[in-house]
Amino acid sequence: MRVRLEVKISAALLFLALKSASAAPLTGLERQRLTAHMQMTESWLADEVAGLSDEQLHFHPAPGAWSILEVVEHLVISEPIYWQDFQRAMRMPPSSFKSNAGDDDILWYGIDRTRREKAIPSEDVKGQLQDLSAGLKSFRELRATILHYVRTTKDDLRSRIVPRQGCDAYQWLLLITSHCQRHILQIRDIKSSPGFPKVRPAGVEP
Repeated sequence: MRVRLEVKISAALLFLALKSASAAPLTGLERQRLTAHMQMTESWLADEVAGLSDEQLHFHPAPGAWSILEVVEHLVISEPIYWQDFQRAMRMPPSSFKSNAGDDDILWYGIDRTRREKAIPSEDVKGQLQDLSAGLKSFRELRATILHYVRTTKDDLRSRIVPRQGCDAYQWLLLITSHCQRHILQIRDIKSSPGFPKVRPAGVEP
């Protein structure tokens, strides 16, 4: 009887050890990198649109091209969708999936805008955002939720796959902030476009 009990205890301990080994939380470097990049893009977006006039926010650099306000609207629409995609992936059981892309490839996506992409219908702008402050408030609130999760989670993100991108869940969070960086650079391009309204000195009528 005692031998059987010892065998059962040993088996239980082995099971717990294997379970613990398979669930790998974020490393310190992974957590730091993701947190820093998310904080960077959040503050950078606010800085890029600070002090812009209504005319500047609604300026279109070309027919059919987004204005700065529409770029912000796209981020306000898309980031909750991306967060939902992440949450769905984390509800799935762990797998042995390994992403073909490296983390640096995901980060490079936010820098290299040589290949332009069209937003899918569910994430396309609809002209519903008219108040920049309200848009930024919504954006910051979700970022606070995501950052709290990143700072505190012990989940194994590498073993979950986000089917939409074919990457692991950690890379999907990197993609959220890299996608934001990509559109911040788009805002900078709009501001440097020919015909972008100039700031008028105080008291000068248009």
